[in-house]
Amino acid sequence: MNNPWKAKAAFSACLLSLSIIGNTALAQEKISLEQAVEYTMTNNLQIKQAKLSEALSDENLKEAKLAIYPTLNASGGLNLNFGRNPDPTTYQFVNQTITTANGNVSASVPVFQGFRLWKVISQNKFQLEADKSNTRKIQNDLALTVVTTYLQVLTNTDLLTAATQQLDLAKLQLNLMQRQFDVGNKTLADLSQSKAQAATAELNVTNAQNQLDISYLNLAQLMERDPSSKFEVERPVVNELGDINKASAVEVYSQSVLNYPDVSLAHFRALTAGKAVEVARSGLYPRLSFNGSMGTGYSSNRTSSYGIQATGNNREVGFVEGTNQRVLTPEYISLTNKVRFSDQISENFNQTLGISLSIPIFNGLTGRIGVRRAKINYQNAVLSEQLAKNNYNKVIYQAVTDLRAAESNYRSAQSAFESSRDAFNVIEQRFEVGLVNSIDFNQAQTDRNTKEFDLIQAKYNLLFRNKIIDFYLGKALTF
Repeated sequence: MNNPWKAKAAFSACLLSLSIIGNTALAQEKISLEQAVEYTMTNNLQIKQAKLSEALSDENLKEAKLAIYPTLNASGGLNLNFGRNPDPTTYQFVNQTITTANGNVSASVPVFQGFRLWKVISQNKFQLEADKSNTRKIQNDLALTVVTTYLQVLTNTDLLTAATQQLDLAKLQLNLMQRQFDVGNKTLADLSQSKAQAATAELNVTNAQNQLDISYLNLAQLMERDPSSKFEVERPVVNELGDINKASAVEVYSQSVLNYPDVSLAHFRALTAGKAVEVARSGLYPRLSFNGSMGTGYSSNRTSSYGIQATGNNREVGFVEGTNQRVLTPEYISLTNKVRFSDQISENFNQTLGISLSIPIFNGLTGRIGVRRAKINYQNAVLSEQLAKNNYNKVIYQAVTDLRAAESNYRSAQSAFESSRDAFNVIEQRFEVGLVNSIDFNQAQTDRNTKEFDLIQAKYNLLFRNKIIDFYLGKALTF
């Protein structure tokens, strides 16, 4: 026997499918899970900040490596002196305006510093690896969040589709009830019950649409995407119960613990803290360095004598004993020239070589206190590493337990849905011939709808829990 209600329901489902296909065709962009993760890795600001920290650590490592090489510096100066000042090239005081210039090149070679420089290099290497692990940690955390949000979008999409279909069925049932009420086959209570069922279905559609919009907004924000730029997620083709990971928690932990970013981050931080102890201990040793310098100078007051010249005047220098006759001597003046700049640079050229030794004897015990402080930090870092391993072990055990529970829950939800669907089909047939009242029919429909919602959520929960295990094992986040 042809059933007009079923025909209308099928026609409505076809319209819904066409509407979904039409909306898909009009969508500006379709994004797969891999693309969502890639966009997040590229655009997320937290990851960019972490990579900048990596770059800083890399520069610190380069600086530490270059510190083992000699230092070479040059300096120079030009001065204009007024009044009575010492001439820096003749060391004589002059009372006139002079111009002086000097230049110097100095070099220093670290010979021994308690092997501090090499230990600082190792410390910076470990710090760089720690920052890289921190970047991977942020990427992992965001990737898991993207997967969770992406699957939430899929879940909410299915929930909206199911709610819309149930609303269409509720409206068809309401129309049928209205016609039966009009001819006197149903009571006002039956009609009111159908109206309440349709109103509930419409509310479910509204709530499902709101949840879907929120999940899309969350996904767009993770990708640092403009929320006004609309997009759709690709629905993966998955075998719901195929390829479920059967590895035990011990197997998953042993295969993944060394590569897990949280653990490697704590590990390299502990190594960095260990090197910090060695760096602090090097401060207790003497420091020996070799120094050398070269310099020269120029003065505008510098002159050189090339002869003497008589002035024509005589100067009294004494008396002859007994006669008191004066003794005179002629006066002379020196003939001088200004010393050229190039000559002064050559003549004033000087070199210095030296060895510098610094021995720490007593400095308020700052060196030993620094060593003890570094040891405490190292012990704390070691405990943090062990804590990270313990936490990861708990995470793995919880993840495996959740996967097994999700698999069991999915099978139960599937069985419950099939049972409620079969029961609803029987009650629907009996309702059409008047053997079941509207209350029992609506209760059966509500139970079927609830079981369908539970099955949808159980399916995506199983999919997510399985992907979590694959992710911990280093597999790509793909369907």
